[in-house]
Amino acid sequence: MRFHAQLLEQTAEARQGLLEAPIIQGCLRGEVSLSSYLAFLGEAYHHVKHTVPLLYACRAALPERNNWLREPLAEYVAEEQGHDEWILNDIRACGGDADAVRHGQPRHATEVMVAYAYDTIARRNPLGFLGMVHVLEGTSVSLALLAAEQIQKPLALPDAAFSYLRSHGTLDLEHTAHFELLMNQIEDLQDQADIVHAARAFFRLYGDVFRSLPLPQSHPTGPMRGSPVIAAEMPT
Repeated sequence: MRFHAQLLEQTAEARQGLLEAPIIQGCLRGEVSLSSYLAFLGEAYHHVKHTVPLLYACRAALPERNNWLREPLAEYVAEEQGHDEWILNDIRACGGDADAVRHGQPRHATEVMVAYAYDTIARRNPLGFLGMVHVLEGTSVSLALLAAEQIQKPLALPDAAFSYLRSHGTLDLEHTAHFELLMNQIEDLQDQADIVHAARAFFRLYGDVFRSLPLPQSHPTGPMRGSPVIAAEMPT
């Protein structure tokens, strides 16, 4: 079995734990609210703005045996530039306060996930950051486009409010195919173990981000639209 298939197999339980987060399951049932979506976008901003700095940090810390990853990581940097601004534009399109999000602070769960990413690169193994890439991009592919459909219609939001979810759902299909090729070139057993370890941790940490978001309040006639607009933060 090649490494990418091993990674999927060895992290399947952790991935399921993320997908069982109440707000994700509720969204799949059509239980949505404007405040929950804005909270998600706010938290997304606060971790997505670190994607490019994390890629630079990972690239700079690569051991010599992994120098072949420098060019693929540079390509990721070029593709990920400006995605945090997409999220702020989505917040504005929803009527939210993008400036408050930009200058605000993430929820604790988001802060911990980002800190763990930097710590993994600096203290453990820079290739562990690829575990975060696996979690965020794999989740985007499986959920982003579906979530956008589930959220937009009942809340009557414009297409301009979904540039982050829809672009990532499509773009990450390409990224995950490329990611599989990269993973299958990693042969060092310790590197493989560190990527699996990090991916399991990031599934838990990303799940905590979702579990930190406010749930839509029940409403006898369907999903709520009257919740107050709040600013808070889902990859890449």
